[in-house]
Amino acid sequence: MTERITRKKKRRRKKRYLLKFILIIALGTGIYYFLTSPLFDIQKLTVINNQYYTEQQVISIAEARVGENLFKAPTSEIKDKLLKDPYIKNAEVERKLPDELVITVEERKEAAAVPYGDQFILIDVEGMILRKTDVEPALTLFTGMTLTNIQVGTPLQVEGNSMLADTLKLIKSMEEYDIFFKRIDFSSVVIRAYIYDNLICEGTPENILKGMDDLEDVLYDLYVQGIERGVIKVGGNGYYSFSALVE
Repeated sequence: MTERITRKKKRRRKKRYLLKFILIIALGTGIYYFLTSPLFDIQKLTVINNQYYTEQQVISIAEARVGENLFKAPTSEIKDKLLKDPYIKNAEVERKLPDELVITVEERKEAAAVPYGDQFILIDVEGMILRKTDVEPALTLFTGMTLTNIQVGTPLQVEGNSMLADTLKLIKSMEEYDIFFKRIDFSSVVIRAYIYDNLICEGTPENILKGMDDLEDVLYDLYVQGIERGVIKVGGNGYYSFSALVE
């Protein structure tokens, strides 16, 4: 008698497990068909934080498509495609229910240009090569360097790379101090940063960077006096000297 009752209980248990399993399968199938229904087809592609590229250009680079199911959209692949572009430093791709894909980008900005033959190599403040152009851009020109790598999408490599790294920090600080160097020449043991064609700031990138506050005052004094020719030598510990150029 006891054995018969035990067998009945086991059969009931098996039926309950089977019923639960069927319900789970049915629920999972229902959820799958619900999530893959036209309700979740992408109807809107949104691009955030773009400046260099237009919204449509970012979408084209990402190869994102309207009409694709939101949950089937390959967000990792879309991000990888974006990051292959030199101008895109970082990207995030998010799904926004029920039918929107949001792409947020962080773009690199052109900071300086390096003449190379008849072309100009454009780089950002980290030295990343963004593109090459035949048209001289309105950026600081780096001259007098020996280039060892000019491949787009990779860091610019030159002989004396440490001086380049320090000079890029100097370029990054220009906007903060409202100083623009139209050209920086690397052909010496120190750099020669040109404010005008004949007004030059000479020193190590490190010393010039440390003295940008004082340099701003020096340049203002020269401007007030109408002086646009000469050499400002910048040393350590806030040392400055000025030599006028004779016309």
